[in-house]
Amino acid sequence: MLINPWDAALDDAEWREWLASTERFGILAVNNVEPASAPFVLPLHFTIAGEELLLHLARSNPVWPHLETLPEVRLAVFGDYAFIPSYWRAKAGGPDEDGVPTSYYAAVQFVCRPTIVDDPEGKAAILAAQFADLQPEGRHAPVSADSPPYGQLLAGIRGVRLAVLRVEAKFKYDDANPIEHRERVIANLERRDRGRDAGAAAQQRRRLAAIGDWQTRLGRQ
Repeated sequence: MLINPWDAALDDAEWREWLASTERFGILAVNNVEPASAPFVLPLHFTIAGEELLLHLARSNPVWPHLETLPEVRLAVFGDYAFIPSYWRAKAGGPDEDGVPTSYYAAVQFVCRPTIVDDPEGKAAILAAQFADLQPEGRHAPVSADSPPYGQLLAGIRGVRLAVLRVEAKFKYDDANPIEHRERVIANLERRDRGRDAGAAAQQRRRLAAIGDWQTRLGRQ
């Protein structure tokens, strides 16, 4: 994805903290072995475990013959998005209708090397890690390859471990624009307050506090 300098993550901690604050739900993109056919795009939950991403899919999923052949796949996560209408972005002194609309969003993409897990103990370990991450309150039976209820169900899934090769993170919130412009958009988002406007406003406010005036920051570098 295109990442302009003013949209880039300030450091790894920024995207890690954002992911920790949002649900780990993304899109796994897998190339089709038939070059003329569309890639597979799979919506799913995943768990971050160190430098790996853990997930599982139904054994009947048609993606397996394609995933088994690939050295790399991409998993994309996005959130805190909002449409910014044209009249919010008009230049100072210009007519509202001359503004240019845009989209605000946070996005993290992982390029990964996949390893498929078929042994029962390995799949049970992935499920246990996902329970701990996504259902930390517990209230589920012990996850074991040798006992019900999950032992009998493991045959119906395959696990996937994605070794993270590189990360692309983007926070697109008009950080190259003047402070006054960004403050005005924050106020508009909070006033409109629909969909994910509150999250987008919070992200823009956080980035504004961290970056300040982009041109001044650029001059200091």
